[in-house]
Amino acid sequence: MPTVTLGNGKIFEIEADDTVLEGVLRQGAVLEHSCKTGRCGACKSAVVEGTSVAIGAEIGLDEAERQNGVVLLCVRKATSDLLLDVCDLGGALPPPKRILPCRIQSLERVRHDIVHVALRLPPNSSFAYFPGQHINLSSRGGPARSYSIANAPRPDGMLELYIRYVADGAMSRYWFTDAKANDLLQLVGPLGSFYYRESSATNLALLATGTGIAPIRAMLQNLAERPAASRPRRILLFWGARTPDEIFWDPSEISLEIEFVPTLSRAAETWNGARGYVQTAMMSSKIEFDDTVVYACGSTAMISSVREILMDTGLSHRYFYADAFVASSD
Repeated sequence: MPTVTLGNGKIFEIEADDTVLEGVLRQGAVLEHSCKTGRCGACKSAVVEGTSVAIGAEIGLDEAERQNGVVLLCVRKATSDLLLDVCDLGGALPPPKRILPCRIQSLERVRHDIVHVALRLPPNSSFAYFPGQHINLSSRGGPARSYSIANAPRPDGMLELYIRYVADGAMSRYWFTDAKANDLLQLVGPLGSFYYRESSATNLALLATGTGIAPIRAMLQNLAERPAASRPRRILLFWGARTPDEIFWDPSEISLEIEFVPTLSRAAETWNGARGYVQTAMMSSKIEFDDTVVYACGSTAMISSVREILMDTGLSHRYFYADAFVASSD
């Protein structure tokens, strides 16, 4: 069986039939990941030594990364021992994945193309997750789709989601045409490595586009429940949209001091707020990046741009966490 050595010296022996990512995850370590299909790019790593073979398209890589020996661990199998330029995330391990039935408690259109869904789980199911993680949902034997949980754990166990309409999407047709209260669904989760981590940094920057605000909302709710001394000193939230009506949630519902910067790319002349892209707004906010942790969730274009900008500032990749939303259309 091949061994995988991480950048921090940890060594894992994995099964030959596993992808590199799955093999390391089976050993109890946590590597950054999300879609597991080669599309979002979260699990990228340079291969320092060894060989591997792609078993799927590495859509989440650009040509420069390919030329520099970067691979996506979720669609790679090791053909020799590997030395990777990536470290495990450390800290507390996320709760184990479970398969549970759930029912729709309520649905509300917050925009013509976004529905707010509340799910209730079986009594005493004790579903545990870290704020920021996502679940997979399927209905009536249909395709499974990934949705970020939009709330911190609640006493009633309810899960909230923000779901955007995708043209010709099978699950979108369900959510926006057929779904109704009390429908039975199947849930798989929690999933992903995008969740809040303890840090000594005194600044927290949160970036989102569209429904990427969902896991950010969950993190903020969780922070509001903590003692003030255990929170970051400064919390900045940058939410990118095209027009004001796409800012469909008000962060003031959370009892935190948040520097909220809604950022519009197609703002009218009457708009007095930030314009352009969230990454540009972030760089204009005078953050001390050597004392900042950054979380970003939304489009792959935004994530790639933010990552490149932050690495140019010298921010360690260990202080940048991201979850790229990849829409499905079948």
